[in-house]
Amino acid sequence: MPASWTSTNSFHLPKRGTAGHGWGAKEREAYANDLDDARALVAVSAARNRSKADQDPSTWLPSFAGYRCQYVTDWVADKTRYQLAVDPSEEAALSETLSRCPNESITATLAR
Repeated sequence: MPASWTSTNSFHLPKRGTAGHGWGAKEREAYANDLDDARALVAVSAARNRSKADQDPSTWLPSFAGYRCQYVTDWVADKTRYQLAVDPSEEAALSETLSRCPNESITATLAR
């Protein structure tokens, strides 16, 4: 991968106050290195990864509108896979974006 590119998880490790915040080192490492689901790690530019940081869809969506449906369906699948909570503002943003994605399906396999 070129130096200006990096791989990132769809969402960063769970933030303080979220369902995954209490994960131990083993669970955090398993999440960060999850290769069992092709959606888990995505190649992005380093600049794009910095712009997203640890924001959820209520405060950040991809600038390319054509990728937003894929992004939010992957987000929901990852949250489901790891049984992580969705806060009200995040849920509203996901619902709004998914309302413009009528033909998208979401499948997920639980990680634990």
